[in-house]
Amino acid sequence: MQRRTLSRFDEIIKILRKYDFDKVLGQTTRNKISPFRNEADNKELLKEDFPERLRLMFQELGTTFIKFGQLLASRPDLVGERISEELSQLHDDNPPVSYDEIKEMIEAELGGNIENFFIDFSETALATASIAQVHEAKLHTGEKVAVKVQKPNIEDIVETDLSIMKFIANESDRFDTGFKHLNLPAVIHEFDRSIHKEMDFDNELMNIRHLNDNFMYNDKIIVPVTYPDYSTEKVLTMEYVEGVKLSEVIAGDDPKYNKILIADRIVRAYLKQIFLDGFFHADPHPGNIFITDDNAVCFIDFGMMGVLDEEFRQDLAELMIYFSDRNIDGLINQLIRMDILNEKTDINLLKSDLNDLFSKYYGMELSRFNGIIEDLLFLMQKYDVRLPNEFVLMARGLSMVENIGLRLDPDINVVEYLKPIATRLIAQRYNPKKMVNNAKNSFFAFEHVLRGLPSLISKTFYKIEEGEVTVNIEVKHISEIANQLSLAIIIAALLVGSSLVMLIDVGPTFYEMPVLGFVGFTISLALGVFTVLRYFIDF
Repeated sequence: MQRRTLSRFDEIIKILRKYDFDKVLGQTTRNKISPFRNEADNKELLKEDFPERLRLMFQELGTTFIKFGQLLASRPDLVGERISEELSQLHDDNPPVSYDEIKEMIEAELGGNIENFFIDFSETALATASIAQVHEAKLHTGEKVAVKVQKPNIEDIVETDLSIMKFIANESDRFDTGFKHLNLPAVIHEFDRSIHKEMDFDNELMNIRHLNDNFMYNDKIIVPVTYPDYSTEKVLTMEYVEGVKLSEVIAGDDPKYNKILIADRIVRAYLKQIFLDGFFHADPHPGNIFITDDNAVCFIDFGMMGVLDEEFRQDLAELMIYFSDRNIDGLINQLIRMDILNEKTDINLLKSDLNDLFSKYYGMELSRFNGIIEDLLFLMQKYDVRLPNEFVLMARGLSMVENIGLRLDPDINVVEYLKPIATRLIAQRYNPKKMVNNAKNSFFAFEHVLRGLPSLISKTFYKIEEGEVTVNIEVKHISEIANQLSLAIIIAALLVGSSLVMLIDVGPTFYEMPVLGFVGFTISLALGVFTVLRYFIDF
């Protein structure tokens, strides 16, 4: 380790020892993590004050560890509900750095004197956090902007801490330290990826522009306009939105803020992000949402966003339908289809636990996810099911938004908002054009297989001749096989030809599809069904 890293390592060990975490990690020397000496150390994890001490330790360790704690807070499926709830209280508020340091950073990043870019720049920070702080400014063209500036040397601090965290995680994973089930190296790897994204303001700028496009035609959902000419990897200039934090609206009683209307807009906007756009804000807490005087909703802080592809969203929609209908068999089968559950999971025991879970809410109208999502995530932890990160981000974000909705409007029913969206997504799966597009992809993949078949056959025969492969073949009814093979080739040719017609997109159309291509697919489908039926009849 470098001298600076060693110095920071010593500092971390002292703080670990202060909160008795050196015992948990089995720390005996400066450079080595050893296994637990006895079971008493292992009981450290069971102490009532363990979550609180963990939070206080992360807080004292500073920026990188606070961010790591916030990541763990979003993963109750990994750390459990108690620790997750405690770590959610972590705050990354730090004293602001001086204006001179901010000015130096801006001038280095933008390549000129600050006066060349901003006609006015407030020396007092609007907001400050561990990684960056925000200042109000005005462009020479007159636009009022908010400038987010990365703090000096923060990248070096994070890199140093990450190297130490990776070392501790790898050593801890080698021994029975009580954390082995968490797979700390993998968790740290995910954290490494997420914090580098957060520190890359180019990434955040693209996130803002993407979300802005998704709400282009909704003037009640505001996403700040960005200014790429005044932005870099460490400086982000965006529109200054006049408004107050949602947390202030929730706590206050100003009549100009229509809480029921605001709740409706937030819930609709967030469900659109998740299920229709597949691009959603990963941390929609009340401090990251502003409300304007006309009750428009403005999202801020776009360092981390969740991404869901179309297939996953459709699978998720089906999962939510089963969930809201309390269909346990359908819920389990859908989790299996989504590869969330595997062959190691005791399905019968899981079914029993799910029955107990839904019985807990028996007699209540399932109108909200609040509570039950956390219970489901905890249940997944019990069965050692490692959920996809995007799934957890979605579940956490949905739970946070629902909680916001309930604080604004106690009668809001998020499930009722969700059902028509889920139904719409499921219907899209069976849209003729969508099915044709899926078929085209499959058929072209099949065509590639056919193209490579002669080479594969040649290689196989060569191996047979060389004695590398022994084949025992029993052939009956060769003429029937030949006929079936010929028919299969004809069907394949029809499918590939029809796919090409679909791509060319000429001539009359049916459901926005070329008629010739549609007819080709129909004929090939009929021949395929005929061939399959004939096979089973002969069989």
